[in-house]
Amino acid sequence: MQRCLQLAALGAGQVAPNPMVGAVLVYKDRIIGEGYHQKYGEAHAEVNCIHHVAESDKILIEKSTLYVSLEPCAHFGKTPPCADLIINHKIPHVVIGCRDSFAAVNGKGIERLQAAGVQVTPGILESECRELNRRFFTFHERQRPYIILKWAQSSDGKMAAPLNPPEGGTLELNGVNRLLISNEFTNRLVHKWRTEEASILVGTNTALLDDPALTARLWPGNNPVRLVIDMDLKLPATLKLFDGTVKTIVFNQHKEQTGEMLSFYKLEKDEKFISRFLHALYKLQLQSVLVEGGAKLLQTFIDENLWDEARVISNEQLTIGNGLNAPVLKSNTLYEEQKLQNDTISFFRNAVANNMY
Repeated sequence: MQRCLQLAALGAGQVAPNPMVGAVLVYKDRIIGEGYHQKYGEAHAEVNCIHHVAESDKILIEKSTLYVSLEPCAHFGKTPPCADLIINHKIPHVVIGCRDSFAAVNGKGIERLQAAGVQVTPGILESECRELNRRFFTFHERQRPYIILKWAQSSDGKMAAPLNPPEGGTLELNGVNRLLISNEFTNRLVHKWRTEEASILVGTNTALLDDPALTARLWPGNNPVRLVIDMDLKLPATLKLFDGTVKTIVFNQHKEQTGEMLSFYKLEKDEKFISRFLHALYKLQLQSVLVEGGAKLLQTFIDENLWDEARVISNEQLTIGNGLNAPVLKSNTLYEEQKLQNDTISFFRNAVANNMY
């Protein structure tokens, strides 16, 4: 099952909204086939595993044990049911990491196998299997995307430096200026993170001040769907977000319009906005969202306890002093830290929201 998880992880960023799945076929302690779900819409792990079996070993398939990290599907989707594939190949024993909580499966695959006389052993490394697909399980069990907060801050907890206003002028946009806090290696890691998520979100001020592209140009992989909250539609069309290269959705309170690369999604602005925004992402089939700013938007997710992970990049050699305060986490558990030159990357989990893993 450990090998199944290793294989499954190779599908990260390529298979959503499907889960990552790995499969290993074993005959008398010898692996004769293995595979994983490589790309959405293409063959599932079980199919690739059986296809991987050498011609000389095919006679052993009906005497082998299949290990698979997630319950085999029992419905017709983009591909035929994997449970039927297992039955047709007369595999006598299937060891499953965890059940699939997707309504079209959720025990039906196990039931179909057992009804055909296949011995099924479920729940092997179950917590590890759920952890790997935490985005998938959160989406189907909580009807919302998996939420990752990310920001960079100075050693004294600031996200931006103050602006120097022109003589006789006034500060705008909270009087802060864009500041490159993280180093080039950390920036590449952030772009890798982007390839692993379904969508990426910024607020109005961040879009206007930073003019971010929100793409994964520094790492090979898929670009996330770009999301921006612009309630009064005041962002100029010249921003990189609107360059037409990546699918982008603008959440606002005035306009509803669907386009191939640019869409507008209308939401009412009230105290339940974040919850309804997350429900909109659920309806849009976006299983995860990487929230990249700004500080007010990030803090709103924290205050409403609507977050699963937080990744905080701290430049230990940079002190800003008077500037924009970084968000403050609540109910968090630090589970990992990384060092990349002068940057310390702290990984947190929401101690309340993540009791399911």
